[in-house]
Amino acid sequence: MQQADIGLIGLAVMGENLVLNMESHGYTVAVFNRTVSKVDDFVNGRGRGKKIIGCHSVAELCQSLKRPRKVMLMVKAGSAVDDFIEQLVPHLEKGDIIIDGGNSYFQDTIRRTREVEGRGLLYIGTGVSGGEEGALKGPSIMPGGSYKAWEHVKPIFQAIAAKVEDGTPCCDWVGSDGAGHFVKMVHNGIEYGDMQLICEAYQLLRECAGMSVEELQKTFESWNEGDLDSYLIHITSEILKKRDVETGQPMVDVILDTAGQKGTGKWTSTTALDLGVPAPTIAEAVFARCMSALKEERVAASKKLRGPRGKLTGSREKFVEAVRDALYASKVCAYAQGFALMREAAKEYNWKLDFGSIALMWRNGCIIRARFLERIKEAFDRKKKLANLLLDPYFKRIVVKSQRNWRKVVMVATKLGVPIPGFSSALAYYDGYRSERLPANLLQAQRDYFGAHTYERVDRPRGQFFHTDWLGE
Repeated sequence: MQQADIGLIGLAVMGENLVLNMESHGYTVAVFNRTVSKVDDFVNGRGRGKKIIGCHSVAELCQSLKRPRKVMLMVKAGSAVDDFIEQLVPHLEKGDIIIDGGNSYFQDTIRRTREVEGRGLLYIGTGVSGGEEGALKGPSIMPGGSYKAWEHVKPIFQAIAAKVEDGTPCCDWVGSDGAGHFVKMVHNGIEYGDMQLICEAYQLLRECAGMSVEELQKTFESWNEGDLDSYLIHITSEILKKRDVETGQPMVDVILDTAGQKGTGKWTSTTALDLGVPAPTIAEAVFARCMSALKEERVAASKKLRGPRGKLTGSREKFVEAVRDALYASKVCAYAQGFALMREAAKEYNWKLDFGSIALMWRNGCIIRARFLERIKEAFDRKKKLANLLLDPYFKRIVVKSQRNWRKVVMVATKLGVPIPGFSSALAYYDGYRSERLPANLLQAQRDYFGAHTYERVDRPRGQFFHTDWLGE
């Protein structure tokens, strides 16, 4: 029987494209899908004439693989992953490798790594970012899990991954157990924030500055030639070019304003809460999607709840520049929140995360790829234990320079009643982080008053706790 270099289960578009990517780099790939007819359709369709082995059972897939066997799962996160692990284990031997390439929750990957290693096998949980195009042409790949497995998958993963300008692959080992999926989760959380900020810039320019879709398209196109150069800004300018074939209207105007989500943004936000890391811009991006889903309620409320009816005063050109600055500064804060979350998780789960390497992995192939990720890598090259991106000289200079326009945009939006939860939460994060004193002293007094939760004192060493008899009883 012909021997394959790697097997892949799950022939949805991402799975198919990864298979074609691997095959184009010289690897023979065995494939299986739960709906077996998809195997034949793929092998006789997009995979015709290529080094792809179609298998009609899990057993057949495992029999067709070189040792150590490498099987990659591209299936829906959750029980489907556990089901396939159970199907695979009887057909594998000690040292064989199971790879989960889906968007699994990192805690599940921690558990699965422990369980699979306990059965003598190796396990990798890897984030794969870049969508359908990235999977085919070169995604960002973030593997973690059983380190012994890395040497066996490294040549394949780094061959198919996106590359930066000097040829460095956007793929490197992230860390043990759930580290790879954790980093991918944070990537997606930052993606939520980044997308929301872009959408708020679009709404501000449209509603406050009265710009047409054509003017907006040109604005985003010009922004993509500067510091804001990124995949998301680029596709925004492309989206704004598109017209609906049925109505002739801009495509963006015929799309209903309700957004979906698959859960990774929510996972990032809840994990930030669990670890006590402020990530308000990412959380507000999730809540903004929840708000968008209340379409019928919002339509009804718009007829009953009134807001301001003012118009933008002053130069439109200066307002456009102010929105650009606010977008950039808010974007920095969203990334700062994501990297701060990874720093805290590294302590909590004993991961040795290389933040400069992570920034490099996101430099190409993934959804949040952007020019300024190179600046993030440089920031961590300058100071490996950087507490927060806002403290790096480059990013500090950007945010301070943008601050006046940033505040102006938030004030204008508030005055005109345009919701900008991303911009305003990012500004609050910046102001909170730079505040030597916050009102949490009063909050602690309240907690101690009603619940005897105790407090620390400014004139005593940290770690000593006190209680006041507030009622004099």
